[in-house]
Order: sequence, then structure tokens, then C-alpha cells
Amino acid sequence: MKPTMHTHAQPEMSQLQRQLLGQDHVKFFTQQEFDESLAFAKAEIMTVAIETTKKAIWIEREACSEVVKNLADAEEEGEVCTALKNASEAILNRMNVRHDQRLEK
Repeated sequence: MKPTMHTHAQPEMSQLQRQLLGQDHVKFFTQQEFDESLAFAKAEIMTVAIETTKKAIWIEREACSEVVKNLADAEEEGEVCTALKNASEAILNRMNVRHDQRLEK
């Protein structure tokens, strides 16, 4: 009878593990580096989200102003027509006025 050696067979690595561990182009990060990069990425995402939201609000505001302007154009000249034209302009200028007021404070 031959003596048997108890060797632990290493588990088979997945294709992904072989690719990651066998390539020099993979860079590993410390937890701190990862956290810093993640914080930067979150800030970038928030910046894009805020700017996209502002743009969407502006597009909607322009559309609302156009609706009111069209109502004004359908009216005969007079107080109602003038009020609608003023309202149309006020809708467009509302965001800029509020932004300017915040800058003054």
C-alpha cells in the first residue's frame, strides 16, 4: 500500500480571476484612494444632476412663457393682452431675478 499524501488542491480560479490577477494593467486601490475617488465621482454626478435639473426647469419655463404669449397674441389689444405679455416676460425672468437677488445677499 502506498502512503497517501494529503495535499489540498487549490480551487480552480474563474476566468475573471485569471484575467485580473494575470494582467499587469490592473491597478488596485487602497480603501482611502477608493473613498476619495468615490467622493469625487459623487460630486461630479451631483453637479451634472443639478445642471440637468436647472436646464429642464428652464425648458419648462420657456414653454410656459410661450403658452402665455400665445394667449396674449390671441387677445385683442388691451389690459388683458398687456397683462398676459407681462406675465410671459415675468415667467422667463423669474429665475434670473431670484438668482440675482441671492447674489446680492
